Amino acid sequence: MSEVPSTSQHPQQSQHPQHPQHLNTLNNLNNLNTLNNLNTLNNLNTFNILNHSSHTNLHMKKILLMFLLLSLGMGACKKDEPSVEEKQQAILDNYAAIVLANYEDVYNTAEILKNKIDLFVADPTEFNLATCKQAWLAARIPYGQSEAFRFYGGPIDDADGPEGLINAWPMDENFIDYVQGNANAGLINNPAQYPDITKQVLIDLNESISESSIFTGYHAIEFLLWGQDFSTSEAGSRPYTDYVVGGTASNQARRGQYLKVVAELLLENLAAVRDEWKSGGTYRTKFLKDTPKATALGYLFISLGELSKGELAGERMFVAVDTQDQENEHSCFSDNTIADIQMNFKGLQNVYYGEYTRTDGSLVTGKSLASLASETDKDKAAAVSEAFANAQISISQIPVPFDQAILNSPGPQKILTAVADLRTLSDRLTDVGFALGAEF
Repeated sequence: MSEVPSTSQHPQQSQHPQHPQHLNTLNNLNNLNTLNNLNTLNNLNTFNILNHSSHTNLHMKKILLMFLLLSLGMGACKKDEPSVEEKQQAILDNYAAIVLANYEDVYNTAEILKNKIDLFVADPTEFNLATCKQAWLAARIPYGQSEAFRFYGGPIDDADGPEGLINAWPMDENFIDYVQGNANAGLINNPAQYPDITKQVLIDLNESISESSIFTGYHAIEFLLWGQDFSTSEAGSRPYTDYVVGGTASNQARRGQYLKVVAELLLENLAAVRDEWKSGGTYRTKFLKDTPKATALGYLFISLGELSKGELAGERMFVAVDTQDQENEHSCFSDNTIADIQMNFKGLQNVYYGEYTRTDGSLVTGKSLASLASETDKDKAAAVSEAFANAQISISQIPVPFDQAILNSPGPQKILTAVADLRTLSDRLTDVGFALGAEF
C-alpha cells in the first residue's frame, strides 16, 4: 500500500503575509462553501430517499395489483365451476340432443326403406328386392341404438306410444302371409274377410289376437322381404316373383299393397316419436323443464338397466337359448339378430358415455353420466367401464348366425356368458345411478 506523502516538518513561510481582514473573508467563504456542500449533500440524500421510496411504493402497488388480479381470477374460477345441478342439466340436455339425432336417423333410414319398397312394388325385380333388403338392414342400425330410450314411459312406449306398432316381436308370420304347409295363410290371402288393406286395418289387428299376432312394424316388413328362414347358414329367400302378378304364390298385388301400407305406417309412427323430441316438442319440454332432475336422471338409468338385463340379456338372448326356438330370435327372417344385439348394446354406450355417431358420421356429444360418475365415485365409475368392456367382448364372440348359435356348441355357452356380463353391467349401472342421486 503506497504511503500518503507527509507535509514538511518545517513549512515555508508565506512570502506575502495575509491581512486579518482577508483571513476573515476567506473563512467566511470557506464556511459558506461548506454549508452549501452540506445543503447539496442533504438535498441529494433526500432525493435518493424520496426516489427509493417512490420505487418502493410503485413496487408495492404492482404486488397489490397482482394479488388483486389473482384473487379476481380465483373468484372467476370458482364462479365458472358448475354446480351439481348444472352438471345434471348438461347431461339431460346432451341426452335430449342424442335422442333427437338418433330418431332423426331412424326416420331418415326408414324413409329410404319406404322409397325402395315403393320402387320395388312398382317394378318387382330381383335387384329391387335386394335394394329393399339392404335398406331394411341399414334402417335397423340407428333403430337398434334408439331402444336405449325405452322403458320409462317416454314417447316411444308410454300408454299411447307406438312401440308395439314399430318393433313388436316375436311374431307369428302366418297371420300375415303364406307359410310352409299353408299356402292360404294370412291376411294377404284372405280378401273375403279383409278386402281392403289399410293402415287402420293393420293397427286394429296388431296384437289383437295374441301377443304374437304382429301385423305391423319392422318385423312384418322383414318377413315380407325375406320370407321364412329354413337355412342353417343363410337368411330367408323369398323370391321376388311373389310380387309379380302371375308369378309365384297367390295374391301378388295384395302382397305388394300390404308391403307399401306397412312401410308408410312405420314412417308415420317414427315421425310422431321424433317430433316429440324436437326443440319445443311436447315431451322434450316436459323432460327438460318440468321433470325434477333426479327423476329425469332416473329415467336414463331405468332404460339402461331394463334394456341391458331384462330385454337384451333376458328376452332376446336367454329365452332363445333356453327354448332353442328360432321363433324367439329377434330378427329370425333376415338373420340380423346379432347385429340387433350389437346395436342395442351400442345404444347403452351412447346413453352412458354421452356420445352418438350419426349415420352421416357426425358426432353428437356433451356432458355424460360417465364423466359425472367419475367425478362422484371413481370406484363405481371404473366398475361400470369394466362391465361395459367385458360385455362388449362377450357379445363379439357369439357365433353367426344366431339361430344356429342357440343350437350348436359353443354357441349357447358364448351367449350365456354375454347374458351374465350384461346382467352384471345392469347391476353396476344401478350402483352408479344411486351414487349420482338418480331417483328410480
